[in-house]
Amino acid sequence: MEFRVLQYFLAVTREGNISAAAQSLHLSQPSLSRQLRDLEEELGVTLFIRGKRRIELTEEGLILRKRASEMMQLVELTESEIFEVGNHIAGSLNIGAGESRSMRKITAIFKELKDDYPDIRLNLVSGDTEDLQDRLDRGLLDFALIFTDFDKEMYHHLTLNSKEIFGVIMPKSCELAKKESVTVRDLYDKPLIVSRANSLKIFSGSQVRHLRLAATYNLLYNASLMVEDGIGYAISFDKLVDTSESSPLCFRPLSPELSVRPTLIWKRDQKLSPVSQLFIDRLSGID
Repeated sequence: MEFRVLQYFLAVTREGNISAAAQSLHLSQPSLSRQLRDLEEELGVTLFIRGKRRIELTEEGLILRKRASEMMQLVELTESEIFEVGNHIAGSLNIGAGESRSMRKITAIFKELKDDYPDIRLNLVSGDTEDLQDRLDRGLLDFALIFTDFDKEMYHHLTLNSKEIFGVIMPKSCELAKKESVTVRDLYDKPLIVSRANSLKIFSGSQVRHLRLAATYNLLYNASLMVEDGIGYAISFDKLVDTSESSPLCFRPLSPELSVRPTLIWKRDQKLSPVSQLFIDRLSGID
């Protein structure tokens, strides 16, 4: 596969039809169609279902679109890193993170770097540990901020000097909201909404037998909507959703306290870009 042809393929998926893609690429339609047919013959699959107005991707086409997009991103990252080596500090810092107040430390450090090196930029991806480690392993992220266990043989790590406290998001109108804190026993047989990453792992085995899972989430805002609609009680960190006076929701910490410390991880076998090295040096210096 030629890199140029993959760019053509992505242009077609973006535009939705070959004519518009040919125009955006400054190619003739027959030339673009021929190169796409050659790509299909090379791979031995059909990539498009050609309709009258818009093309649709086959299952194989969807896979190629995903991988080709990742290839383009890696090329851009590589070009940026090579440029940084021979020139002034510029380029991207690519960080993945779960939802937490600990991100304030990450953004504060980046702001300091941005003041010193105006040509750098931050690309932030939200997700759970599984998503972020997958992107980290494929070279699409420089760092991931996680709150669960990880393989220390595969990743360097820096545990931040802060902690995230678990608690329960619930309607202010419910009986549990009258309490200042909530025990695990209070949650027995209650419908729980938990993050896909942690699930019920924060509780002991004997406790889990009494807990009832109603739903999972990877974005807490969506979980808060489920709480508002009466689907269940959401387990989350504090200070991430609106629990102000005007909100129908409140947060109650778990008692005894359940908390975790956020950890920044990065691949052991991946050379850090100048921007990434500056970032981790600055973060290590304050933590």
